[in-house]
This record gives sequence, C-alpha cells and structure tokens, in this order.
Amino acid sequence: MDGNRTRTFVMGDIHGAHKALAQCLERSPFDRERDTLIQLGDITDGRDEVFECVEELLKIKNLIVLKGNHDVWFKTFIDGAEHPRLWNFGGIGTLQSYQRHMQPDGSYNKERDGYTTSLRSDDIPHAHAQLFERQRLYYIDAKNRLFVHAGYDRNLGFYEQPEDNYYFDRSLWIDTLTAQKGEGRGMPRWQKGPFEEIFIGHTSTTKWGIDQPMTAFNITNVDTGAGHEGRLTIMDIDSREYWQSSLLPELYP
Repeated sequence: MDGNRTRTFVMGDIHGAHKALAQCLERSPFDRERDTLIQLGDITDGRDEVFECVEELLKIKNLIVLKGNHDVWFKTFIDGAEHPRLWNFGGIGTLQSYQRHMQPDGSYNKERDGYTTSLRSDDIPHAHAQLFERQRLYYIDAKNRLFVHAGYDRNLGFYEQPEDNYYFDRSLWIDTLTAQKGEGRGMPRWQKGPFEEIFIGHTSTTKWGIDQPMTAFNITNVDTGAGHEGRLTIMDIDSREYWQSSLLPELYP
C-alpha cells in the first residue's frame, strides 16, 4: 500500500449507531487527517448515539456530508421550528441522545402524534448545528461520479429536481435494479444517464436480504442496514474494497 496516497471513501446511512461508525473507521484504513470521507446522509434517527456520531465525524479533516431525509427533519428543529415528524420514525433516538448530553434534567413525553420535549433548538451545540448546515444535496467529483442520499427522478433534468427528490426519491435505484434483473413488462431500455457512477444510500439493501453493498449497472447502494438489522459500510470508491461493522443487533442487543 502506498502510504503517501490519499484516498476517498464513501459511507452509508449511520442512523445514530456510533458503535458501528467507530468499527468502520477502525477496521478500514481510513486516515482522518489525509483521506476524504463522503457520508451519504441520515446521520440521525435510530440508535441513541447521534451526538457521539456527530462528534466522531467532526474529527475528520476532509469530510463531505450529504442531506438525508432524517437529517432534514432534525435540521428543521435546529432552525427553531417544531420537528416535522414529532420525533417519530427513529427520531426518539436523536432526541434521547441530545437530551442526555445537553439537558440531562430535561424531559420528553409520548403524545398521541409523537413526542413533546423540553429540549430546545439552542441546546444543540453550535459545531453540530454547523455540520447539518453544511450538508449538501449531492456531490459530484472530478471523475463525474455522483454521490446523493436517495437518487433523483430521471424524467426531470438532474438540476431541475424538487429539492426533496435528492433525499427521498427511490425510483432511480428501484427502476435500475429492476431493469438489471430484466423484470417488468415494458421496462424502458436502461440508460446510463449523465454520470459515470452513482453512489446512493436511503434504501437499505436488507430489503433484498443482503447486508453488503449492491450494484445495479453503474449505481452502487451502500446503505447496508445500519438503521435496521444490518451493518454500516465504508467503501474505497476507487478500489471498491469495503469494510463493515458487526450486525447492529450484536452491537445493540
């Protein structure tokens, strides 16, 4: 291995699983000072270690963070509005994490539609708020490789998408996977599109019974189920070698 070569890694959805994040960084050859990490979003919502996850990511010198839909919900709270999902869909883990660190004597209560909490937006540390502020909708590198949380609608120009398509729309992955399998009557002929390669998260490979990255044509899905019962994955985008955490139920029995 060339010790002078800097590398770029991509990491899937973390969902508050700091133990998994620490394992990926330890098991891979990732260098926090030299290498670049592109994290595909959904740092939040899931296990109750979101605070620790953000602290860990802030130690990485060359970090590119993308917006996941769960991060967008948390950012709404940080910006001073009510959490749009009332801390549902895994948000209780995020709430518990920040309350434990920033407001240990605070409270939260289960209501009919979600949770109410004494946690305030200004309880969130400034450095954490800044990380969510600088999350990008997508990243395109010098080799025309696209990194995006969910995907986009191929019926629209890439730069003409509604913002939430980039972190919600699963159609790019589902349609491409279906086309590769040759399923579906009348499926349009697969077209590569404007990018050499695409790396996505958002749609866990565990939906197909797989806890490893999946590739369909030029799209690689590295969400391997850290928000569910799978693993967290970090991948060298050039060599395609990847390293994974233990299964989440083993880390959080």
